[in-house]
Amino acid sequence: MGRKRILGKMTDFLTGREITDTDDERLIQNVARFLVEKKEYCKEDIERKRRIELDIEGKKVYSIVDLTVKIAGRSTVVIKYGPGSLVTRERPALAIARVLEPYIVPLAVVTNGEEAELLDTASGKVIASGLGSIPDKSAILEQSKKFAWGSLSPRQIEAEKRILSAYDYLEHSLECDDDWCAAD
Repeated sequence: MGRKRILGKMTDFLTGREITDTDDERLIQNVARFLVEKKEYCKEDIERKRRIELDIEGKKVYSIVDLTVKIAGRSTVVIKYGPGSLVTRERPALAIARVLEPYIVPLAVVTNGEEAELLDTASGKVIASGLGSIPDKSAILEQSKKFAWGSLSPRQIEAEKRILSAYDYLEHSLECDDDWCAAD
């Protein structure tokens, strides 16, 4: 994955806090701005860099969800950012959506900041492509009435945690930053 180019500091669009300015961060900020300005979400609907703790065989492992869209207090969309190919982000995005909450988060998005794929979390299938395919707030409000809000068995949850942990390890094995670092 290489090294991140640090460009200084910037203000996070959603939280207003000062964060490290990198090429990747600029793209994530653009996606957040797109959700608010074009898809009509409120900043309060979007959670930024949610850290989740995974317990795998008694060992604590942490993962970061780039963006989580919540409607009526429920996570409805997780967004996984990564440079390059979208297909390499699909499986970890599905794993995040399947373990983040006690229920399956219905939709997952993978994006490189310019392109995007919308995935149905239950089936794992790509259901639409392009940033414009991310449902706007009114569409999510309507769709949420039809979401199954299912859950996985404990065995399936453990498998998804392992998948997420493996992808995170591979993605971050060559870097350490403020938000992710291998714990001893």
